[in-house]
Amino acid sequence: MTRFIIPAGVKIRVVGDVHGDAAAFRYALATDRYVVQLGDLVDHGPDSASTLRMMFDRVEQELGLFLLGNHDLKLARALAGEGVRVEPVVQATINQLDDGLKDRARRLIAEAPVWLRHQSAIFVHGGFHTAMLDLPSPPHGLDRPHGPLARALYGEPTGRMQSDGYPERSLRWVDRIPAGVTVYCGHDRRSNDGRPYVRHGTLGGTAIFLDTGAGKGGHLSWIDLP
Repeated sequence: MTRFIIPAGVKIRVVGDVHGDAAAFRYALATDRYVVQLGDLVDHGPDSASTLRMMFDRVEQELGLFLLGNHDLKLARALAGEGVRVEPVVQATINQLDDGLKDRARRLIAEAPVWLRHQSAIFVHGGFHTAMLDLPSPPHGLDRPHGPLARALYGEPTGRMQSDGYPERSLRWVDRIPAGVTVYCGHDRRSNDGRPYVRHGTLGGTAIFLDTGAGKGGHLSWIDLP
């Protein structure tokens, strides 16, 4: 579907993880630029329902798209009756949704691209995989992600657990980004100063992390591309 391809010649605004911070997202959408949102629209913040409506309206008007995030996928799988563990933050999101919005969420999240390459940029939620250089984002439905799709949603695990109970994730994948390529991603809150975190790899590529804590006590970040 053409609405999941960035139109040629548009100016782009890249928006990080929203996590239900609808008020901040409304400011991010106050633009005539084409909006690319990096996933994790829902959970934690106060108004996931309004966040979804605003993003879905933008998609259906062909004025933007969102990448699949792990929180979005879990929500859609729960709504579809798949066997997922529904944590309190997920249940809180489900409780906000009317039947029409549940239907839109199942459909549009199932159709969302997992990664997207546009000129010298790659947009993805969690982390880069070299397959993204040559392959378009495959259709996923609401399947459990494997291989490059798992990397796209969750990043690269080290195999160790952090003190907070979440898997520790490595940034080794940044060193595999080729020179001239910039990966825009979210998922991990890597910033210590409230600004998007920029990391350069050994091959000359760059990763820009836009999760600055929206919905979790931080704020929402976005970048306007030239």
